[in-house]
Amino acid sequence: MMTDIATDAPVAASDHDRPATPGRWVPPDLRRWLQLVLAAVWLWDGVLQYQSYMFTKAFGSQILAPTAQGNPAWIADSITWAAGIVEHNPVSTNTAFATIQLLLGLGIAWRPTVKPALVASIVWALGVWWFGEGLGGVLAGGADPLSGAPGAVILYAVLAVLLWPTTPATGPSATGSASAWFVAARPVGALAAKLVWLVLWVILAFFALVPAANRASQAVHDMIAQMASGQPQWLVAIDNAATSLSAGRGLVVSIVLAVVLAVIAVGVFLPAPVVRALLVLAVVVAAVIWVVGEAVGGVIGGQGTDPNTGPLLALLAAAYWPLRIRDTAVDTTSAAAAA
Repeated sequence: MMTDIATDAPVAASDHDRPATPGRWVPPDLRRWLQLVLAAVWLWDGVLQYQSYMFTKAFGSQILAPTAQGNPAWIADSITWAAGIVEHNPVSTNTAFATIQLLLGLGIAWRPTVKPALVASIVWALGVWWFGEGLGGVLAGGADPLSGAPGAVILYAVLAVLLWPTTPATGPSATGSASAWFVAARPVGALAAKLVWLVLWVILAFFALVPAANRASQAVHDMIAQMASGQPQWLVAIDNAATSLSAGRGLVVSIVLAVVLAVIAVGVFLPAPVVRALLVLAVVVAAVIWVVGEAVGGVIGGQGTDPNTGPLLALLAAAYWPLRIRDTAVDTTSAAAAA
């Protein structure tokens, strides 16, 4: 039997809830589907890294090196050093980068290697966040959630932790709390997962207002207009509409965005029906950021290395969606098969 966390009412069991038997295929649960989406994003990154532009010296000098600007000297120097290596060896280094990302995607997609692949993805994501994104600009004074702060690749690491395959002992049955059950709670517990969500979205809200440059009257207008350059006509049309709406209203946009992000941040601590509504809002906000602020990650112009934060924020929201859970006996068997 299952329980709906919104009402605590029993729900009839289906074939998917029955214990797995030898030779019987068990459909992927939501956690596994989210792992596969994460794998697909890594594969997408690998394909983008194989674009011809990435095999030129410009990748090191024009994509990597500029992320050093504004960072503390010890961080900036390390980024400049790494960018110099890439600039002088563009073919070999980029081939390695692209291949690693493809292997991470394939490793997460193949169940026997999902755990080592997730560990490797965390290590790789942290390295790229430092040397490829300049820590997302959070120390450089120019971070803005509309343009990708705190850095897309750090979200890969967060997702790898929250989607980690677990044994039944750390699943919802062990906590005894039906109202706490969602995919991200399984590896770290409900409270820790909620705190991760809270911290992430509070950081986004903070950078919507800080630094002061984000509150300038033309800040949002100029940022969107810059991202629209070189994009297809349909995206330029959307961005033109956004620039018209935001012209001279940078402070208003920043305040409204910060408030919305702060509401989303506390949303996971509210009752399940409210959680669902705010998670839908989070996906809508992620979509707006992705299309308007990030120009779909710049992947259409041939110089995007990843889809940026929008899709990853939406994927993260799916990991917090309140779910029905199995009773202890059934959950123990099916979770063991899926881990």
